[in-house]
Amino acid sequence: MLANPLGVALRNRRAGHHTLAWAHPDLQAPDNLTLASPAFGHGAPIPARHRGRVFGANVSPALVWTRPPAGTVELALIVQDPDVPFGKPATHGLALGIAPTLTGIAENALANPSPVPGLRLGKGPLGRRGYAGPMPIRSHGPHTYVFQIFALSRATGLPDGFSLDQMLTALAGHVLGRARLDGTYEIS
Repeated sequence: MLANPLGVALRNRRAGHHTLAWAHPDLQAPDNLTLASPAFGHGAPIPARHRGRVFGANVSPALVWTRPPAGTVELALIVQDPDVPFGKPATHGLALGIAPTLTGIAENALANPSPVPGLRLGKGPLGRRGYAGPMPIRSHGPHTYVFQIFALSRATGLPDGFSLDQMLTALAGHVLGRARLDGTYEIS
């Protein structure tokens, strides 16, 4: 397949990891959780099964984590791509209301509606709720998809359909612990 001229032209343009929620000064906390997926290892390619599609369902990967720190009331999950050629990362998933007693979510748990009791989904690209899998520009090079989980000292109270900005405001100053899992995806 021929290279995409747009992807090639934008190859060196990226938002950067410093633009992730992970780097937000109000979300700093000990990295005292571990986040993993049975679908891919940290820094490894995300299987095509979990790739995004313009129309239709996206299958979110299963995620597992260690027990959150004492005092955790709620877990929050943010999935972002810092390698897009824009000023800020693309949002690929937002979830709140994950019970601190859970140590993971099954494959496709970030579908809208979610099969996980109490889990609330935020709006990502184009106002869509739920998981939006990797869909980088062809020939742009590898993109990193960063799954970030945060243990919170209080419930956010945000209803379904919240935005990333609303979520970041609700999390600010209430993070007890966190972990991240990076996966990659590339369309040559």
